[in-house]
Amino acid sequence: MSIRFFLDITPQRLINKELPPHYIRLLAYLAAGITIVAALMTGGLTTSLWWTPLMAVGYPLASHFATGTYRKRNPSTTNSILILLDTIITGGAFVVFDFDPTLCLMLFLLVSAGTITIGGLFGWVVSMCSLLLGIIASLILMGPPTLLFAAPNMPTLVAALVSATFYVSVLGYFSFKQANTLIRIQNELTERQKDAASLSRKLSKYLPPQVWGSIFSGQTDVKLQTQRKKLTVFFSDIKGFAEISEELQPEALTDLLNSYFTEMSRIALKYGGTIDKFVGDAILIFFGDPASRGHKQDAIACVSMALEMRKRMKLLRQQWRKEGISKPLQVRMGINTGYCTVGNFGAETRMDYTIIGREVNLASRLESVAQPGEILISEASYNLVRDVIMCRDRGQINVKGFSKTVPIFEIVDHRKELGATQSFLECEMDGFTMFVDIDKIRNYDKDKVVDSLEEAAKRIREKLIV
Repeated sequence: MSIRFFLDITPQRLINKELPPHYIRLLAYLAAGITIVAALMTGGLTTSLWWTPLMAVGYPLASHFATGTYRKRNPSTTNSILILLDTIITGGAFVVFDFDPTLCLMLFLLVSAGTITIGGLFGWVVSMCSLLLGIIASLILMGPPTLLFAAPNMPTLVAALVSATFYVSVLGYFSFKQANTLIRIQNELTERQKDAASLSRKLSKYLPPQVWGSIFSGQTDVKLQTQRKKLTVFFSDIKGFAEISEELQPEALTDLLNSYFTEMSRIALKYGGTIDKFVGDAILIFFGDPASRGHKQDAIACVSMALEMRKRMKLLRQQWRKEGISKPLQVRMGINTGYCTVGNFGAETRMDYTIIGREVNLASRLESVAQPGEILISEASYNLVRDVIMCRDRGQINVKGFSKTVPIFEIVDHRKELGATQSFLECEMDGFTMFVDIDKIRNYDKDKVVDSLEEAAKRIREKLIV
């Protein structure tokens, strides 16, 4: 692990504002120097160690200025290295002072308080290891010390207590200031988080939830980029909306549209659709981006959404009728599946997450040719949902931009919803296609239909006999 463990980035920046690490070092050396001077003057140490207080003052200053240039580029690494050297020197001082209890305890207290303030518990443990390393190295170089278990020198003890108390008090004072700073910053961050959350909820209403979520999770980058993906595209609008907009007051029209869009959006999100945009009374929704459950499931979800929207419109018409809107409003819908270009379009300063392509145009065209209450789908979508959704063949249409006619199908309902009493009968295989809507067969056509079926059955039996 890097020796940068001493300087945890965020807390250390606060420490630098209050009491930088090199000041802590200088203060510790000053406290040690005062105690050593007191010991020399009162006979606690031999005069041969006169150089030790000079080193206690001169070394931290010299090392600080010598590493000044490097500290500007790498402050954390520089301070960590200097603190490790300090603890090694302190270990050597233990041996030089013959493990004098007063001096050693005072030095140990200075080292412990300083390293745990700067580097935390892990920094303190590493410092203790380097302290032990200094002791061992000094013992090897200088030999075993002369251990004297004499009573503590009172002037030295007093100087050590005063110096250590002053040092610890200064550290405590600045730690107190740092704690207050952290609490103030934490409170400010909490308030900003609340403001950001509130703003986020407001802004999220301008983007589909899937897109908003992918941006905040980091899955999607906010830049001009697109990709080709197979999507199922849904278009819808309200038949007769132009006429009713001329009859209603703007406020009533706004309420009607908002209630309609709210209900349709809720259903779209329920099935996982990405709401692209609202244009007038029209809605564009697509399935398959930014998340996809597979082409088939995307198509089934889209058709299921359209069926629920159609059912919901019946309730909305009843609600609007109570509000005085007697004109029946019905939705027509178009669905197509194919490869589209999806992504961020626009400029670097204003982007729009949307889809383009001929498959999108086909979905729009299907919606425009649908009858009120109808859901028309393309052959590509039909092939994906046919085993789950009952559909009626509506023939082919000419679409601008397509060289060939386009087969279209009308959505009836979920097969499981039709039950045993279903009025729809369907069978399709090579050489044979049948689709019967019993409810739409008129009484005077019933015999003709039965005759046609019996004639077909007779000819098929004869063909099988041969």
